[in-house]
Amino acid sequence: MEEEHLLKKRKIKPTASRILVLRYFLEKDYAVSLKKLENDLDRSEKSTLYRTLKTFEKQKIIHSIDDGTGIKKYALCLESCNCESQDLHFHFHCTVCEETFCLNNQLMPSIELPTTFIISSANLVIKGTCSNCN
Repeated sequence: MEEEHLLKKRKIKPTASRILVLRYFLEKDYAVSLKKLENDLDRSEKSTLYRTLKTFEKQKIIHSIDDGTGIKKYALCLESCNCESQDLHFHFHCTVCEETFCLNNQLMPSIELPTTFIISSANLVIKGTCSNCN
């Protein structure tokens, strides 16, 4: 079973709930909110789903996305993931002092979007401890 293999590879115990959630993400080609996950997997407990998302995120099976709607969304991390953007730079957010720094010399590579897509903005925030708080 593909799901069990992926979980074991990330050192996650393959419980029935985790297999169900991973299978759900493997079937999606877009990010989903906790609410959508709850609605689609309505027989699962909300707290179990939330803990599963947090475990998956910690073990880098999924990543969370702030798409500007105010609702955190989650998507499967793929080895072929190519999250790039045009002529934009990275940012660094210090989790101690809560300051965010522009890393102007760290440009994101350009990407090719489908011709009907138009990029309006992109953001990559790196989190850690800045040199002042280190």
